[in-house]
Amino acid sequence: MGKQKFYDTAIKQERAILVGVVTPGEKDEQTKEYLDELAFLVDTAGGKVEKVFTQKMLKPERATFVGTGKLEEIKAYVKSEEIDTVVFDDELSPSQLRNIDRELGVKVLDRSNLILDIFASRAQTAQAKTQVELAQLQYVLPRLTGMWTHLERQKGGIGMRGPGETQIESDRRIILNKISLLKERLRSIDKQNETQRKNRGQLIRVALVGYTNVGKSTIMNMLSKSEVFAENKLFATLDTTVRKVVIDNLPFLLSDTVGFIRKLPHHLVECFKSTLDEVREADLLIHVVDVSHPNFEDQINTVNETLKDIGAIDKDMVLVFNKIDAYVSPEAEDEGDDGKLTLDEFKRSWMSHDKVPVLFISATEKENIEEFKTLLYDMVKAAHVARYPYDSNLLY
Repeated sequence: MGKQKFYDTAIKQERAILVGVVTPGEKDEQTKEYLDELAFLVDTAGGKVEKVFTQKMLKPERATFVGTGKLEEIKAYVKSEEIDTVVFDDELSPSQLRNIDRELGVKVLDRSNLILDIFASRAQTAQAKTQVELAQLQYVLPRLTGMWTHLERQKGGIGMRGPGETQIESDRRIILNKISLLKERLRSIDKQNETQRKNRGQLIRVALVGYTNVGKSTIMNMLSKSEVFAENKLFATLDTTVRKVVIDNLPFLLSDTVGFIRKLPHHLVECFKSTLDEVREADLLIHVVDVSHPNFEDQINTVNETLKDIGAIDKDMVLVFNKIDAYVSPEAEDEGDDGKLTLDEFKRSWMSHDKVPVLFISATEKENIEEFKTLLYDMVKAAHVARYPYDSNLLY
């Protein structure tokens, strides 16, 4: 009897490299932040980043995104280090994807494709799954030609053109039919959700918004005392969660929504607009910011741009700076003062902004939570009185 063979069934972690182009108007720290975020996306998707390649260019190369010399360098590294995946920090055109794929011979992803993959793995409800599938098909549709390159490897050119074209047209028709079915399904789900929202009665609605991974779900858990999935990964929350919260004697509805991110794929924004109805129809927004992030101001701008896109920028808002326990003051850094403000100076600089109320908390360490609840209570009460001035059901 032969020796028994054992096979390792554990899923092998994919080894990836990142590729980015630095344009003239971009600062080095900005490039680093974009690529750090891309590395975090790869980590969230279950991969491991081995190396980062960047190239300074006026604009990305039309055929191969990076120059031919840089592509050769990437190809050599991929081959010598047995890299599984190459991830580009911008959306690649169908021809760029096809050319790079042919040159490197390994899996090639762009930022949009990676985000879609994470969304697909995170989707739980029928609505989220439908939205992600729709975005994936809309992404795939213009890239179909590249998926039939295996026909080129067959012998002969004459006589082989037909089947390839026929297959692509057939696939395109199938995908277009599927897209229209998914859109119809989404319309049906949206109608159900609209009915649900109407049935929630007279309660004031509050929505948590913010960049991805700023602690919205942790705040949701703290206020509603419920277990909403929270994790130090990008897009931990994909499905909108709504909970009834009572502060003192005042009930209101609190919703936790998908986090925003820069360079979010256009298809995804379109498909998730229905999920963001909770934000659009809210009476009050809590904009959560990760104060410990070095580029939190860029993140605030990204969120405000997205709110403007969905028509929710003019709502009453509270700006909540979370993770003050992780904020690094200059005296705590070895390099000394680099112009960064201490936490007290930082607070004073933002408190002087009179546009929206500002709070500083730590949801995990429960710092300043009572102050947060008091402000929330006052704002929800004001919204309720403004809408229902003669409501005697609510005792103050």
